[in-house]
Amino acid sequence: MQETMRAAYLPGDSTVAMRTAPVPAPGHGEVLLRVKASTICGSDIRCIYHEHLGKGPERYQGVIAGHEPCGQIMATGEGCRRFKTGDRVIVYHISGCGVCNDCRRGYMISCTSETYRRAYGWQRDGGMAEYMVAEEKDLIALPSELSYADGAQVACGFGTVYEGLEKMGVNGDHAVLITGLGPVGLAAAALSRKLGANKILGIDLVPERMKIALDLGLCDAVLPSGPGNVEEVRKLTGGCGAERTVDCSAHPEARATAIRATRKWGKIVLVGEGGTMEINPSPDMIHDQKTVYGSWVTSTWRMEELVERLVRWDLHPADIITHRFPLERAAEAYALMASGKCGKVAVCQDEELF
Repeated sequence: MQETMRAAYLPGDSTVAMRTAPVPAPGHGEVLLRVKASTICGSDIRCIYHEHLGKGPERYQGVIAGHEPCGQIMATGEGCRRFKTGDRVIVYHISGCGVCNDCRRGYMISCTSETYRRAYGWQRDGGMAEYMVAEEKDLIALPSELSYADGAQVACGFGTVYEGLEKMGVNGDHAVLITGLGPVGLAAAALSRKLGANKILGIDLVPERMKIALDLGLCDAVLPSGPGNVEEVRKLTGGCGAERTVDCSAHPEARATAIRATRKWGKIVLVGEGGTMEINPSPDMIHDQKTVYGSWVTSTWRMEELVERLVRWDLHPADIITHRFPLERAAEAYALMASGKCGKVAVCQDEELF
């Protein structure tokens, strides 16, 4: 095993710093992974890449970047109980204390321990490197039917959306509206299709992302964002509006559209991070008996369920990856993701690079 490796760090000035770091050794209950694919999340751009704005769970502490890693176990530390060398695994990207109420439910994203809650790529070294160490309790088995690039997206985007869709109960009775067609919105469309939604509508401003949604058959219709979106959605849904709506935009006007374009008794889930929202509670929510859910990432058990269903559905998250870069070109990968003129962007190694 080599002693040093290349790794990417985010200084906070819209650049990437490539440095040489020691290959880490796994401790008790930990594994060493050869990172095969590490995808870039919009939260990396929002809170780390341009400027270090995050606080609390989003506080970046100068570690190796990347919270959407997937790879193969190269070595295990003492005390590992399930996984072994050679296993293919996804890393759930928050390592919680394991004993608070939220962790016991599998929602380590909501771990309440200020001492032990550490997110990969934020407060502990992440996946933008040749190797990384992860705790065994944070791992999800990756079936052979899925690629490492598929698994990297389960680690955050697809898992996050799946949680929100399950909260609302999407099925064949529903038209689904998605505001914001970045990678998370594209994932919402792909999963809604497999859950049986009878019509999927998308709204966005970026032509490249609108085209991806149509070219991959993820949406039945895509609308350019504008003041007439509510009426346009109603016309496409028999005058009623969508039964289920997912906001992935974090934009105040798009969120208002999401709520107002949802039909009476409909349900809305908010998964886009940041921003604000302004509504008129009585006409927008109360009188039409609507329900709004907040949804933050997902749990380990639901992520395992999603992986099983991806195989059953023959759904490959990697289909929404539009660009793959080697680790040494991570700066180009982050710059492209920041531009928004793409689908998902991945930094890959070995067989996942081509």
